Amino acid sequence: MIKLEHVSMKFNLGIEKEFSIKQAFINFFSFKKKKKSKEAFWALSDVSFNVKKGEVIGLIGSNGAGKSTLLKVVSGVLKPTKGKVTVNGVISPMIELGAGFDAELTARENIYLNGSILGYSKEFLDEKFDEIVEFSELKDFLDAPVRNFSSGMVAKLAFSIATIVNPEILIVDEILSVGDIKFQEKSKNKMMEMIKGGTTVLYVSHDLSSIMELCNRVVWLEHGKVIKIGETKELCKEYYKKQMGKELKG
Repeated sequence: MIKLEHVSMKFNLGIEKEFSIKQAFINFFSFKKKKKSKEAFWALSDVSFNVKKGEVIGLIGSNGAGKSTLLKVVSGVLKPTKGKVTVNGVISPMIELGAGFDAELTARENIYLNGSILGYSKEFLDEKFDEIVEFSELKDFLDAPVRNFSSGMVAKLAFSIATIVNPEILIVDEILSVGDIKFQEKSKNKMMEMIKGGTTVLYVSHDLSSIMELCNRVVWLEHGKVIKIGETKELCKEYYKKQMGKELKG
């Protein structure tokens, strides 16, 4: 379903000061001519693994390990600097919920805007409109501008739109922590429905309990490199002990 072959992703981190009269004055009287600095940062380095149809793969690792970058590469948002990514199936990426919203438009208008960005037709959105609204729990705010929404409300609306269909491949980045406790439970149940329906999932989370509950296997990343790939519970315990210096209960 998904195959990554020696995938690497490089970013150039050029730190350059903005032009100003003060900066020009400093540069003029500097004895040493400074060159523009471009530092290469490898967010991913030689990553290879396969995901079979119907598998739920968890990605774990510290902040900056490369997990979100990997999801973006698989989703096609980023093109890898090196290596090859093969994806057989239609992807529904839930990486940055609400990224396609227009803050000046109402929730009603954003359902159609964001839905069209995700590839849904107007006819399909008309048919599923009430279902989206009911799941989002935002019926009383449909005609309010999204700029007045809390981040939790935006995430609820975005999640409800993104999960209106059961995709072949689901790319998930920390979405089960959106909204209040009640909505988090709804989100998890929706995910479980998709998984039971045969959806292939790549799932990033710092919540090891949800990783252990949902995932068949785990890929452990650090500094852009694969540390280990293996059975979920065993690897989560090893990762927790490495990070916290003590055993993970359960």
